[in-house]
Amino acid sequence: MPGAAPDDPRRWWALAGLLVSVLVLGVDATILNVGLPTLAVELRASTGEQQWFVDAFLLVFAAGLLPAGLLGDRYGRRRRLLLGLAVMTAGSLAGALAGTPALLIAARAVMGLGAALISPLSVAVLPRVFSPAERTRAIGAVTAALAAGLPLGPLLGGWLLDHHGWRWIFLINVPLLAVGMAACLLLPETRDPAGPRLRPLGSALVAGGLAALVFGLIEGPYRGWDDPLVPGALGLAVALFTVLALRQRRSPEPLLGAHLLRRPGFASNALIGGLVMFVLAGLLFVLPQYLQSVRGHDALGTGLRLLPMTAGVVLATRGCQPLVRTFGSRGVVATGLALLAFSGILGSSTEAASGFGLTAVWLTVAGLGAGLALVPAMDAALDAVPAGRSGAASALLVACRQVGGAIGVALLGSLLAQSYRGGLDTGPLPPAEAGAARESPAAAHALAERFALPSVADSADAAFMDGMSLVLFVCAIAALGAALLAGLLLPQHRAARDGLTLVPGAAARPGAGE
Repeated sequence: MPGAAPDDPRRWWALAGLLVSVLVLGVDATILNVGLPTLAVELRASTGEQQWFVDAFLLVFAAGLLPAGLLGDRYGRRRRLLLGLAVMTAGSLAGALAGTPALLIAARAVMGLGAALISPLSVAVLPRVFSPAERTRAIGAVTAALAAGLPLGPLLGGWLLDHHGWRWIFLINVPLLAVGMAACLLLPETRDPAGPRLRPLGSALVAGGLAALVFGLIEGPYRGWDDPLVPGALGLAVALFTVLALRQRRSPEPLLGAHLLRRPGFASNALIGGLVMFVLAGLLFVLPQYLQSVRGHDALGTGLRLLPMTAGVVLATRGCQPLVRTFGSRGVVATGLALLAFSGILGSSTEAASGFGLTAVWLTVAGLGAGLALVPAMDAALDAVPAGRSGAASALLVACRQVGGAIGVALLGSLLAQSYRGGLDTGPLPPAEAGAARESPAAAHALAERFALPSVADSADAAFMDGMSLVLFVCAIAALGAALLAGLLLPQHRAARDGLTLVPGAAARPGAGE
């Protein structure tokens, strides 16, 4: 079947299928968050293993984005997109069958590889399917679908946990990804044979450096920061990134796209996207545990209580275009980040006995801030590069966001774990049970009920709230720093009447392979 052209009405069906695929990516980045307390009990997973449930997906996602974008540009974007959807489906089925934390972590890693193939190429195919007048709307729709999927993940996950069990968190992906595969049949095949070649050694250095960095950050609170394995992993990360940087400087075809990073508006927007995801990932890691373990809500109730964030994201994405047209992208992005910082400060004042009203307010503000910051930043970055390099550019942009999210879960999750373990009083619990109680507040509550020791549950709540307040305050500081960077670094442009075309004429620039 020939692909849809810019004047073919099937292009909108193709876009709808792509939106479903991208929505799955956003959902899968956060859907496990509400299931972490359940997995902690059913799979006997420690807090560190729970962090790896989240980070195995984000880490492989981030590490595979750059090679995936280059492969798509050079060898065919639709073909690589189909491959990514198939890999993601296989990983979802493996996750549904997993019986141990290690197997679940492996399945999430496979899903991350599929996501790495899907994410940049789902945007890169749009310039061939849509005219310049429609292109920015299509890019905005894809961005909004990804952003909306982040807070929708906990809601869908909560409903599935309460009605069908945690394995359906993975099985639900299969029919949705099948819709994405059908959409790919309506897309034309595009490639840029003259694009940069894939460098296996560079890709290995990126993946190894990220894995070593996240491993050190996650394992530090459990093994101890003086355990030889932890500084060894962090040192290895520094060494691998140093070698990578030296090779990139000498390479005529750098993997990291130095030519893209030198383009005005691209590098700064990519950095802002990474910082936003750092904050969001940390927030969405800690909040479901508070709602379930401390407040006692079930999984569905937790997902429903995250809806204010969804509402904020949707409202922000719908309002971005007129705001950027009126105030310019720099002001809108900086305002979004300032709102994100305010939500962190407000959230850090939450106490164990606080009513949901306070949480709903700062979640709504967080959603507004994230949407206002992410959508204009992504569109401005993509608009600053030639269409023929759209795959590599999309990959680099999304990689920055996913690295920010992975580091956010690793660093902020470790900060939460260290604060919780340091503040927990296990009282008269036997040594073995005391060690289990330190793994997670869900485990502490289960043991407190088993041994009829309400003081242990109270101590777990207090220790967790101290850690949560610290994490949200750090999120606020990071968002405030990002707002200052946005005000200093981002170029100031206003949107065109027909979309978020922040660099005049960029959307219409011809590119190789189009």
